[in-house]
Amino acid sequence: MDLLLLFKAFILGVIEGATEFLPISSTGHLIIIGDLLDFNDEKGKVFEIVIQLGAILAVCWEYRSRLTNVATTLNTNVSQRFILNLFIAFLPAAVAGLTLHSFIKEHLFSSITVACALIVGGFVILLVENLYAHDKAPVAKAANLNEISPLQALKVGCAQALAIMPGVSRSGATILGGMIFGLNRKTATEFSFFLAIPVMLAATTLDVYKNRELFVADDLAMFAIGFITAFLSALIAIKTLIRYVANHDFKGFAYYRIVLGIIVLAYYW
Repeated sequence: MDLLLLFKAFILGVIEGATEFLPISSTGHLIIIGDLLDFNDEKGKVFEIVIQLGAILAVCWEYRSRLTNVATTLNTNVSQRFILNLFIAFLPAAVAGLTLHSFIKEHLFSSITVACALIVGGFVILLVENLYAHDKAPVAKAANLNEISPLQALKVGCAQALAIMPGVSRSGATILGGMIFGLNRKTATEFSFFLAIPVMLAATTLDVYKNRELFVADDLAMFAIGFITAFLSALIAIKTLIRYVANHDFKGFAYYRIVLGIIVLAYYW
């Protein structure tokens, strides 16, 4: 048993879970740390697929009551509208993923690209936060998931599609997009969590199919450690972020992105 490989699996699992639902780009962090740990080969790419499943399961577990309620009340307008909004928001990312994912993964999955995206994204967060803080419009923002309109869902989905670029952050794009298009901070964050389920499941299923020949029994221990640590760290991150957004903005994440991007650029320079 390769203990060093298992240690790498543990580190990357924690990073995936901790960053997947924060506006700091989990893919970007995995690319950067994977480069530093020399774990960015084909096996590393397959490993990332597995730990993403752990992060998805954390969302399903944290919101199991809401998901169960939706599944058992499909005949109600509230549940039907919730599913419709998720489907509408899912479509732009699905189209972008099917048409551009292979090209972007082949040409733009590098630490330098991620660093640039982190920096640009950091400044975008600062800009959005300033606009959000000074919004004096009398129109009330969507205060909960049931108040999101299909048009708002579509706009958030279009914002999410930008996250196909590594370093942008899927959660960051959806949360900030939600804030721009009329959702309050907590609603935008929760919608981002729910929207992650179909988006990440679709992307993971596609990656599993494309790389199915790379899954071997010898890697089971590595997959198990990464999966479990991603699940646990994602669960903590979800609970922490929900509490955080109740009283804070996202400027701290913006500064983190900018500093990290500069450090990575300096390192590779």
